[in-house]
Amino acid sequence: MRRRLALLVAAAMALVLVAFLVPLALLLRSAAEDRAVAAATTQARSLAALVATADANALRLTVEQANVDGAHPVTVFLGDGSVIGAQVAATPAVRLAAQRGSLSVAHADGREVLVAVQGLPGGTAVVRSFVPEQDLRRGVTRSWLILAAVGLGLLLLGLAVADRLAVAVVRPIRTLAAVSEGLSAGDLDRRAPAGDGPGEVRAVAAALNRLAGRIRDLLRQEREAAADLSHRMRTPMTALRLDAEGLTDPAEAARMLEHVGALDRALTAVIEDARRERSAPECDAAAVVAERVAFWSVLAEDQGRAVRTALDPGPLPVAVAAADLAAALDALLGNVFAHTDEGVGFAVSLRARSGRIELAVQDDGPGFDPAAGARGVSGGGSTGLGLDIARRTAEATGGRLAIAGSRVSLELLTDP
Repeated sequence: MRRRLALLVAAAMALVLVAFLVPLALLLRSAAEDRAVAAATTQARSLAALVATADANALRLTVEQANVDGAHPVTVFLGDGSVIGAQVAATPAVRLAAQRGSLSVAHADGREVLVAVQGLPGGTAVVRSFVPEQDLRRGVTRSWLILAAVGLGLLLLGLAVADRLAVAVVRPIRTLAAVSEGLSAGDLDRRAPAGDGPGEVRAVAAALNRLAGRIRDLLRQEREAAADLSHRMRTPMTALRLDAEGLTDPAEAARMLEHVGALDRALTAVIEDARRERSAPECDAAAVVAERVAFWSVLAEDQGRAVRTALDPGPLPVAVAAADLAAALDALLGNVFAHTDEGVGFAVSLRARSGRIELAVQDDGPGFDPAAGARGVSGGGSTGLGLDIARRTAEATGGRLAIAGSRVSLELLTDP
């Protein structure tokens, strides 16, 4: 926009300056020409008075002195054919002036000024003064250069003023764009200055600030609702803990209490995560995946499932919170345990690619139902939200989720 405004002002000012300076330049050239011709005419008329009154010797001396002092050569053509002053041949204009009177004739190299003196005994005399082209144009070039400099200065001044005006308009818009980017990145405290720029820009800034405040309020309500929902699960979980403590088999009781403790920790993490302000999350994918695979390997060993891992060594940073990545992997591994028979093995791989990390879980079962993958849709009688959790985790980094048979892969971009 800044460049466009500058070009627009430059074009408008150029048209105005051309419309103003070109006629003025032509007027200056005409004025210089008229000034030179007027001086030559005055000189010729003063000599014409002497032609009518002075004798030949006095006239000759006066003309010679005029040629020495004056800027233009003067010649007097007398009626008897004699010539006084600068010796030049009689031009057609001289003969015409002798017949019709005083006149001025333009030539390629200058202008010829002719003053006729009629009524003399020897016939009509003609005083000729010649103005060279350089005298007709004297001072014109300098005047044109001054005009060009003035025009250029005005153009640069106009561009500077236009640039300042453009900056006054563009800077608030850039600020609004930066605030919008900050809001989209999760910084809900960003606000646009309400007093910068034109009225329209200030109105947009005020609307953006109201929108940011409304988004913050809605997210706060959503977090509190999620935290409340998670907190409600404390009561049935407490009952489950009491039932586990009441088991007669100590080993079985310890195992159940361990699972209840894991569930309690997961609920606590959900509540804390729901109430936590979001800001540029990042975690080491290698550490998170290794920890969750170790957790699920215990249950896999109890069910006789073979666990195969191919994990690239860390650190492998990804732009997602550790809890979110763990939840996504738990959802994928939970599907394996929930929808395949005991004894069916599975594999977990974590590979670092150029600018991305691929996390894949593949079991030895028959594969996914073709309808699986949509939110709330399940082919195995579950809620169908597990794959959606994994998908949203991948998409939060700019990646994606892919399903091929019994293999589910998450592509996590390292630079979202």
